[in-house]
Amino acid sequence: MSDIVVGPDGKARCAWAGADDSLVRYHDKVWGKRTYDESALFEALTLGVFQAGLSWSIVFGKRDAFRSAFHGFDVPRVAAMTERDIDRLVRDVSIIRNRAKIQATIENAKAMRSASPSLAALARSYATDRKRGPRSLADLPTSTPGADSFSKQLKSQGYRFVGPTSAYAFMQNVGVVNDHLRGCFRATGYTQRRTD
Repeated sequence: MSDIVVGPDGKARCAWAGADDSLVRYHDKVWGKRTYDESALFEALTLGVFQAGLSWSIVFGKRDAFRSAFHGFDVPRVAAMTERDIDRLVRDVSIIRNRAKIQATIENAKAMRSASPSLAALARSYATDRKRGPRSLADLPTSTPGADSFSKQLKSQGYRFVGPTSAYAFMQNVGVVNDHLRGCFRATGYTQRRTD
């Protein structure tokens, strides 16, 4: 099972977690754990916006900088950001300085404040309790019919940069689906809650 590695702590994990301590913590405490917390949902949505066309490692490496730039993913504060804030963030070398993605993040915060059903309710409606995860990385889909439907609903509510692939990555991140590979210690336990 080359897609599973055993860490120094003796725990078997999805190999994508690697040996980087912060990525291991993210794998263990965040990714795939179900949450409907507003700021956690907004963070997952935002990281997905910035990942479009880029690798996850680049985006994840800037996670703390994004948290700082977007007020700890506080939805009302981000929704109130102005063109002046966008100009400032476009010059911020600690984040990915893509104006369209920065604007989309602010628009997504506005959508979160007004959309009905809420993002949490919408995510909850797609939650699965599948008991077994994929066997290998090759078995992981990049999208599903559910993600396509979810993406369409998000777009109809005014969300941006939320195509089916981004929607599925969001669903994985917030535990709507648990795609930890079989053999990973996190492959079970859909009812686990995040601790980060």
